[in-house]
Amino acid sequence: MADENTTENEAPTEEAMAESAATEAVPTEAGAGDEQATEAQPRTLTDFAELAAVATGTTAPERPAEETSNEPQIDEHGRSYATGRRKDAVARVWIKPGSGNMVINGREVSRYFARPTQQMMIKQPFDVSGRANQYDVICTVSGGGLSGQAGAVRHGISRALVAYEPALRPTLKKGGFLTRDSRTVERKKYGRAKARRSFQFSKR
Repeated sequence: MADENTTENEAPTEEAMAESAATEAVPTEAGAGDEQATEAQPRTLTDFAELAAVATGTTAPERPAEETSNEPQIDEHGRSYATGRRKDAVARVWIKPGSGNMVINGREVSRYFARPTQQMMIKQPFDVSGRANQYDVICTVSGGGLSGQAGAVRHGISRALVAYEPALRPTLKKGGFLTRDSRTVERKKYGRAKARRSFQFSKR
């Protein structure tokens, strides 16, 4: 009798153990699939920022909204405006459809920039984009010398062309006209005549 009772009690326990093992096997397989899916997706900086916010109890930073508009930026006078910079010079440029006239600080471009190389530099964005003699330019430039001012005007004209005709951006970008040249004069150091020039050495 005792043996029969023990065998009857052991049988249900084995069946229960088999059922529990089957039920546990399904979530583990699903969990393995989820782990593989998470490993397949690379984590980004925003994900780590959200994890850090959860760990510290603070709110995660909001992701900035990306604004991508290819619409022309034209004011009520039919002009596009842009700012150009080079060295210490800053140029404010307005362009509008015309016959190619350029006025810089109230003077014609040939009188303000007397050197042919500087005039050629200013007209480069129009030549590369195929818009020569199609826009009038009004510009005010200050700071730096004539070389830096010519570079600032060219930078401003390039950006203004993109504002008026966004389709020209790839062409001007490829030519390097939209990149702000960050090269500036190196500062003077104490103990030296210039940035790196040493004083004349005297043995005695």
